[in-house]
Amino acid sequence: MPFIGNQPALSYTSFAKQDFSTSATTSYTLDNPVANANELALFINFVRQEPTTAYSASGTSLTLTSATASSDDMYCVYLGKAVQTVNPPNASVGASQIVDASITSGKLASGVLPANTPAFEAFANASVNLSNNTNTKVQANTEIYDTDNCYDNSTNYRFTPTVAGKYYVYAKGRGDCNGTNDVLRVISYIYKNGAELMNSPQYTNISNPANFFTPFVSGVVDMNGSSDYVEFFINVLISSGTPKVFGDSSLRTTTFGAYKILT
Repeated sequence: MPFIGNQPALSYTSFAKQDFSTSATTSYTLDNPVANANELALFINFVRQEPTTAYSASGTSLTLTSATASSDDMYCVYLGKAVQTVNPPNASVGASQIVDASITSGKLASGVLPANTPAFEAFANASVNLSNNTNTKVQANTEIYDTDNCYDNSTNYRFTPTVAGKYYVYAKGRGDCNGTNDVLRVISYIYKNGAELMNSPQYTNISNPANFFTPFVSGVVDMNGSSDYVEFFINVLISSGTPKVFGDSSLRTTTFGAYKILT
């Protein structure tokens, strides 16, 4: 239907309401002017009043036939004044009203989407001498990141996530020796709650020993989100010299990390 003027930009409509502070009087002031009493639905103590009989109205003046008391509850609905807004009413938009694949991550509040956290990664920034052929905890003391402060990089060198779930845990350690060509075998281990859980392939070559090996171990670990923890151990077997786990700050040769899996 044609009309004169600009195209209305507002889409949703509701009626304006006014609550009154009552007292022993017949005269009240309206927030919005009206032409007559028929443009108002007046309620006193939740009972609708008859226009022109129980009250009259003109402009912003509302006059009652009988005075109210201060204990009365009185409000009116402006039947002739529709309040329009561009916002849809609460709970009025469903999934079928949203275009598929139209919502971007920028429209979502932080924390709405699931995340692979808690998560961390740390590396050993210096070499440490070991006992020969002995499982020894690796001191991955330099954090690359630690999203929820769940990794202890100074005392116990363990990851204790605070959210229950399945975690991908990984580690690689370079077993080395202060001698030359004396490393016979290196194994990396993941421990859970102080006990061996998984280990890497045994890097070994007895007939032609190398100077070092860097085995990698990884797997999925169930964590209860409170007391469960994981640690990284290494075992270096040598024929002579002093075994060690190699650490450095540039190549991050010996690394330990974990992150929560989205399930």
